Amino acid sequence: MSTPSTALPRVALIRLQAGICLASFLGCLDFTIVNTALPAIGRQFNSNVDELHWVMTLFVMSLCCCMVLSARLGEVYGRGRLLYAGMLLFAVTSLGAGLTTGPAALNLFRLLQGAGCAVLYTLSAAILIEIIPEAKRGRALGMLFAVNGLGLTLGPVAGGVLVSLSGWRSVFLINVPLLLLSYSCCAGVVNTRRPENAGSVDLRGWLWLVATLVPVLLASVTLSPGGAVTWATAALMVIGTVAGITLVRIEKRTPQPLIAFGLFRNRLFRRACLLSVLLAIFYCAAFLLMPFRLLEIYRLSDARLGLMLLPVTLVMAIVSPLAGHYGDRFGPWPVLTLGFVMLAASALLQSLFIVGQPLVLTIAAFALMGVGWGAILGPSVAAALGAMPSALHAQGIGLSWTLHNLGGVVGLSVATQIYRAGGQGAGYRWVMWLLAALALAGALTALSSARRVRAERTDAAGQSTG
Repeated sequence: MSTPSTALPRVALIRLQAGICLASFLGCLDFTIVNTALPAIGRQFNSNVDELHWVMTLFVMSLCCCMVLSARLGEVYGRGRLLYAGMLLFAVTSLGAGLTTGPAALNLFRLLQGAGCAVLYTLSAAILIEIIPEAKRGRALGMLFAVNGLGLTLGPVAGGVLVSLSGWRSVFLINVPLLLLSYSCCAGVVNTRRPENAGSVDLRGWLWLVATLVPVLLASVTLSPGGAVTWATAALMVIGTVAGITLVRIEKRTPQPLIAFGLFRNRLFRRACLLSVLLAIFYCAAFLLMPFRLLEIYRLSDARLGLMLLPVTLVMAIVSPLAGHYGDRFGPWPVLTLGFVMLAASALLQSLFIVGQPLVLTIAAFALMGVGWGAILGPSVAAALGAMPSALHAQGIGLSWTLHNLGGVVGLSVATQIYRAGGQGAGYRWVMWLLAALALAGALTALSSARRVRAERTDAAGQSTG
């Protein structure tokens, strides 16, 4: 376990938060910075788009498969110790990717880099939750996710600058000195002792989890351009479904399972995970399609296109700490309700986009999306944590984020097929209608949960006074 927050001086606590936020920031930065380098990588290795997509696909697969495992390894071997191991793995694989001489080696390093990124994502939040007092937890998570949002935002811009100045290898090599800085902030603050009687790691369960997730993720990228399900896609979905059923059966009989499926018996935890998945579907689909629609409406240069997207991510980064603060004060569910209402309003406004429209309409729609995103990201994690005992917090985070990433990938694939079927105008409008409907469903789910929590607290207060 990490050092309790009451034992940490203020300066040490600031160092810890800075180091952990920087580590998590790098994971988010690496998620988007590589996209800008793909054309240069293709020229270097004479690779086409079909070959280059594996640079991103393998990273996402590894990220999804290793988040729950990272949480459990942290519980068994110590979260601080595993955080440092994740930093080392991420640094070594970044160095290897930056010095690689061929596409096969690059793909291997990206696969391993995804595993290191899973550790940074999962353990950064888990360590903050363990150290920060519960009354300030929402604000700390809000700050962490605001930094993550900046990483996602700066990735394409930083990638373009680095590739133009130093070549594509620099987008990987830049991680090494920044990870050293992150480690220097955390060193001596994060406790690296191994917990006593922590049990063992269920590797068999993890292998079945991999056998479940990998076919599903592969199926999402093997859909035909028209959206028709091919034999390969159908076979992959069957394999993933059978493996998933087997995983559940095995884990229920395992004394120390990798995944505590009993968590899903908790209605509030299920709903928190659902809202996290809905958020991932929304921003993954919208962020992919918004640039294409903007280019059609305004015919922007690449530089101006990046600036047009800033209202989303900058507003999200500003709102995230505020959402955490109000989540601490009023509970996460009311904040989540407001967040999904903002997302629905944004999607409906975006469905009205036409060529030559006023710029203020575009900025308003994107700002509403930023407000909704920022109001959901941190509070959804806080809602999931509030529904489970503290001993399961790390596993709950890993499970929630695995579903979050999986939902984003699958939702992105479905939205792409809808967009292709309808074309630039109608397709974009159809996707936005779908996202608005999902956001409204999320708002109703959050509102129902807020009422349920309020009623439970009222009953508890009545019993204590009686």
